[in-house]
Amino acid sequence: MNQSERARRTGIAPRITCAVVVYPERIVPEDTPAGVVALHLKRYDFARRYCGGANVLDAGCGVGYGSAHLAEAAASVVGVDVSTEAIAYARAHYANPRTSFAVMDVTALEFPDESFDVVCSFETLEHVREPSQAVGEARRVLRAGGAYVVSTPRAERTCLSPDNPFHEVEYSPTDFAALLRERFESVELYGQRRLETRRHRLLRRLDVLGLRRRFALLRRASALTGSRPTTELTLGDIVIEPDALDDASEVVAVCR
Repeated sequence: MNQSERARRTGIAPRITCAVVVYPERIVPEDTPAGVVALHLKRYDFARRYCGGANVLDAGCGVGYGSAHLAEAAASVVGVDVSTEAIAYARAHYANPRTSFAVMDVTALEFPDESFDVVCSFETLEHVREPSQAVGEARRVLRAGGAYVVSTPRAERTCLSPDNPFHEVEYSPTDFAALLRERFESVELYGQRRLETRRHRLLRRLDVLGLRRRFALLRRASALTGSRPTTELTLGDIVIEPDALDDASEVVAVCR
């Protein structure tokens, strides 16, 4: 399948190059290396502990693979996304008696107040122009005692003009927590990172110019560092730990 056909079927824009960094817009498991899928699926796997027997909203569900993962524990899952193409793909591949999908803007959810026990929203807030409104909508549709499980890429400093052309904003952990505390009394932060050997961490810290990330010149060094290559990661190679934010690639929050 070429890029234009994939974009038509899934709502994925062809990869856009900013400088020399390549950013995929959406993850489609059948077209994506298993390790990259694992990095995204890990957050859904983390959220399942809150979803047992619950009515769950997956706000910003993309093509729906994460909604299906949540539905293995939940009573029901509704996945919503602004992309009609992504929702069409989700309905074709992941809809079942406990999982349904709808085209919807996460900043203007078309559900009554207190409709869900859990709202999940992973790697979504950085894409919307009014993230505070998206958080407010999540709060509105949650039932009393419900949980909002949400994540965003970790930035050293909050940036309103990120390199990633699909992002409107990228948050530092402190500012991400402040955004969530506008609507929620309790906000617990977790850091997601891949497991790495000491040699791997040293190489990353020495690579101050970011050549490994930008040019992929050093990625072949994984055989020397002893860490599994990104494309071959499994869920067991990734951890989400409370307050472990310094080395995190993403920040995950549980809000009540």
